[in-house]
Amino acid sequence: MSLHEFNSLIERMQLAFDYAINLGQFIEASKVLYQMNDQLPDDLQLNLEELENKSVVRLFISEYQPKIRSGIIQYRQRLMNF
Repeated sequence: MSLHEFNSLIERMQLAFDYAINLGQFIEASKVLYQMNDQLPDDLQLNLEELENKSVVRLFISEYQPKIRSGIIQYRQRLMNF
């Protein structure tokens, strides 16, 4: 995956997080993240399950947002070093 492709994917994921946080659409945002997960490099993929419960989804987003952001920073640095 090129740096440009990675940045594009991350921007879409960030929009999903923003959508969830600002509009309270947690289930829809989690589905977007679930669909994008398989596009991430293997070492950044999360073990996800289909989520339909709003309270579970809120917890999922609050738990994984920092992990995804940390992984993004690390992977972007690796791509820039190539």
